[in-house]
Amino acid sequence: MIRSELIQKIAEENPHLFQRDVERIVNTIFEEIVSALARGDRVELRGFGAFSVKRRDSRQGRNPRTGASVDVDEKHVPFFKTGKLLRDRLNGG
Repeated sequence: MIRSELIQKIAEENPHLFQRDVERIVNTIFEEIVSALARGDRVELRGFGAFSVKRRDSRQGRNPRTGASVDVDEKHVPFFKTGKLLRDRLNGG
């Protein structure tokens, strides 16, 4: 599901809300999650999961085309861990 499909589905299930308001709500939620992760905070949505940032150390990589060694800088990557409720629903529990 992409963002526009999510907005459409929420708007259909809540006819009392204008689609532009639903779009603003969804965008605000995503922006807040991104902002929190950029600050290094953790975002937990009970029953769904938790977003956090993991640090990857610098390392020696390899260029797959030439086989030459390449220095890979330290970086931070987003990480998502599913919540128990979501995991149970996916596994038929």
